[in-house]
Amino acid sequence: MLKFLLAFVFLTPLCFIKFGWWLVHSLIFVISFFYFFTFPYFMGWGNLGYVFGCDCISYGLILLSFWICVLMITASESIFRSSYYSGLFLFFVVLLIIMLFCTFGSVGLFSFYLFFESSLIPTVFIILGWGYQPERLQAGIYLLFYTLLASLPMLVGIFYVYGIMCSTSFFLLWGNNFFNGFFYFCMIFAFLVSMPMFLVHLWLPSAHVEAPVSGSMILAGVLLKLGGYGLLRIYSLLFNFFNLGFIWISISLVGGFLVSLICMCQTDLSSLIAYSSVAHMGIVIGGIMTMNYWGFCGSYTLMIAHGLCSSGLFCLANISYERLGSRSLLISRGMLSLMPSMSFWWFMLSACNMSAPPSLNLLGEISLLNSLVSWSWVSMLLLVFLSFFSAAYTLYLFSYSQHGMFYSGIYSCSLGYSREFLLLFLHWFPLNFFILKGDFVMFWL
Repeated sequence: MLKFLLAFVFLTPLCFIKFGWWLVHSLIFVISFFYFFTFPYFMGWGNLGYVFGCDCISYGLILLSFWICVLMITASESIFRSSYYSGLFLFFVVLLIIMLFCTFGSVGLFSFYLFFESSLIPTVFIILGWGYQPERLQAGIYLLFYTLLASLPMLVGIFYVYGIMCSTSFFLLWGNNFFNGFFYFCMIFAFLVSMPMFLVHLWLPSAHVEAPVSGSMILAGVLLKLGGYGLLRIYSLLFNFFNLGFIWISISLVGGFLVSLICMCQTDLSSLIAYSSVAHMGIVIGGIMTMNYWGFCGSYTLMIAHGLCSSGLFCLANISYERLGSRSLLISRGMLSLMPSMSFWWFMLSACNMSAPPSLNLLGEISLLNSLVSWSWVSMLLLVFLSFFSAAYTLYLFSYSQHGMFYSGIYSCSLGYSREFLLLFLHWFPLNFFILKGDFVMFWL
């Protein structure tokens, strides 16, 4: 693990050289390629050191982090073209990769917490430095305060664990149950806000709307997964409290249904995609809280799938924004006439967003439906609405943006760049290809 960490550390000086943009971009691809061959073919930990290690769950999320971060650089070519502090932007992206790598690779609770919080710093700088609207300051403060305030109780919980066990290592805590309801709340609340769960989700749409495309990609692609990863890791400590899971499952399923209705009234492309993320993450929280194997595997699969799918949709929204200067559905109508080649990608990624086969989303959602229905038959009532409205708001997004009469101020036909087609293909291909090796994401090894 240290060799990959050092590789990224030594990338940082290259960010500031004259033609460093595509050099750094290519080198991150090369490092991702090498990391791809370190797959752990067993359920235990591998590549172990004193601080870092890797198992099946860490591996997939670290690879997702590398992939989304390198595609962030591809999507943000306008920063390089306009020379808008492109070296500093690259530096923050590489710093973010380092922080995410350390977060997912940590084998101790305290180091996980430390890097979990540190990954917010480059994200906030990307939103504040390269965001579009003056309201980005408020969005950055929302993001910081929601996540930092929720994380403080978790720090107290980690010290409590250390006081009892004299260790915060994941290996030594496995199977040790702590009988304390306050401790349970302290440990999971930070992750529920980070997911985000309904009722504490307001920071997410504001951050997405104000963030540049790279900020939206990393928020949707990886930072929402930090919460799910934390829950998967921490639940080995909290096995005695599985009977409290009904609280979070109820909030998540009802919230997912309400957020789906909110999606149906959005006119901003980014806002609609952001709210759909909240609805998807609601099902993931429900699956984890059922505390069974289907839920565990399904939530992990859906997190990987949603990271690729949602990030791709934000790229498409940004491609429309660069052509039209607006993300409003009222202005970006009839894009089928203006950008016919992009409509194909809108269709493919919208199909993945509504869990159509052969996407990885389908595999994740089937597992989560199994998990939640086996937990309680009553959950079927809400899952029916969730599945239906998931398709409804995705069709609303696709049909309103692609069909209809386009804005009269636009008279030309605009084709996409080869860079944009490559960017969208690199989102779509792994999303539909990994269904062929579903045993790796469902842990049937």
